[in-house]
Amino acid sequence: MAAPVVLGDKLVSPPTDGISGVKFSIYSDLLIASSWDKTVRLYDGAQNIARGVIEQQAPVLDICLQDDTCGFSGSLDGQVKRLSFQDLSSSPLGYHQTAVRCIQFLPSRGLVLTGSWDSTVRAWDPRAPPQQVCASVINLPGKVYTMSCTNSHLVVGTSERHVLIFDLRKLVPGGPPPQPDQIRESSLKFQTRSISCFNDGSGYALGSVEGRVAMEYIDQGPEAQANKYAFKCHRRQENGNDVAYPVHAIAFHPGYGTFATGGGDGVINFWDGANKKRLFQIDRYPNTVSALSFSRDGSMLAVASSYTHERGDVQHAGDDIFVRRMQDVEVRPKQRKQ
Repeated sequence: MAAPVVLGDKLVSPPTDGISGVKFSIYSDLLIASSWDKTVRLYDGAQNIARGVIEQQAPVLDICLQDDTCGFSGSLDGQVKRLSFQDLSSSPLGYHQTAVRCIQFLPSRGLVLTGSWDSTVRAWDPRAPPQQVCASVINLPGKVYTMSCTNSHLVVGTSERHVLIFDLRKLVPGGPPPQPDQIRESSLKFQTRSISCFNDGSGYALGSVEGRVAMEYIDQGPEAQANKYAFKCHRRQENGNDVAYPVHAIAFHPGYGTFATGGGDGVINFWDGANKKRLFQIDRYPNTVSALSFSRDGSMLAVASSYTHERGDVQHAGDDIFVRRMQDVEVRPKQRKQ
């Protein structure tokens, strides 16, 4: 008899519409989730306890945490909100002209970075007076679909398959907006869906809608560029056809630097990027895997199982968040054979 598939603990009180993001705190087991049901929900991810709901005026497309008391959200109506986890309230931080698709907190600078469908990235300083809270506006060649940052670099994926790399050390609040250090065309043929920076900041993994991932390096020297590669994932045979599914989420393990990918096929794969090996596969969640987040020590993985409408208006399972306890063997890199 085949071993049962271990999906994880299904969290109580899940969002009631599409789940756009899940984020674990780097300080505790606090987990927050954003949703098209116009809420940000808080959980104790380890104990499966719902800690509260912050209501918003529009669908929430992404969230980030500053610490265990405060976070930020970006919504379909262009609003950027400051979130208080203590009294479950929110207050305006700023606005984009249209939907805020991505939001990141930069701890080393105390800044919030937002990427929008209005083709800008904006930097916000929550500590500044209201007239100075928008620290910089960076114009881009297309709508922001995904972005990821380290202390030193921001990588943005936009429409028309552009990838822009910024040196965040050149971002001076109130000064001229930084120009991209690099403007690349994605090495994958189809639209970018997800980007996540390597733990060491040397590069990024890029996922596309055709079920492929590219491992890219920021250093443009020939030695670094010789290490880049791409591979197929989130594909399967259906009725004799090879069907590709979007790679919606990429999350790096905080300790090992291995990473997980989640796709429209409901599958999660774990990869050893340095050795170009798949370590493990979870097959399958009830729905599309729309977002992933490892806990601070990598012992848990939050999985948003939520339909993202890549197949149109069809019958689908409900929206749920699972917290899966990871086994070390599933994420530990393999030793190289001598």
